[in-house]
Amino acid sequence: MNAKQFLRRAYKLNVRIDSKLEQLEHWKSLAFKITSILKADFVDNGSRTKSPMENAVVKIVVAENELNDAIERFINIKKDINETLDLMDNENERILLELRYLCFNSWEEIAVKMNICVSYTFELHKNALKSLNKILESKGYIYE
Repeated sequence: MNAKQFLRRAYKLNVRIDSKLEQLEHWKSLAFKITSILKADFVDNGSRTKSPMENAVVKIVVAENELNDAIERFINIKKDINETLDLMDNENERILLELRYLCFNSWEEIAVKMNICVSYTFELHKNALKSLNKILESKGYIYE
């Protein structure tokens, strides 16, 4: 894993969390559309089929659990990235990487926030990745 791969973990997981949130909202909206059908309960060898509402609730609970797990991983990844970036000597490089990979800002937004031109953000980013690679090597994160 190189510096970019190390940093991109947060973004990829953030996208997955957004996807899981969409899925959860989908299941919740479907659950509100389901109408219950009243009928007599018959015992069939101790088993019964689940109602559509029950199926929807189960799917919602599963989706919420998956979402909570993903959020916990996201927090841990961001914490790991933050702690690693704190080891960087150059404050401008650290800020740029935080804005890009933890706040998910565009290059233009970073340039405005750091009061630099966009072309310089690319130069600073290149240098920041080199600096971060050295730190990751010392921590044993770099591998093929």
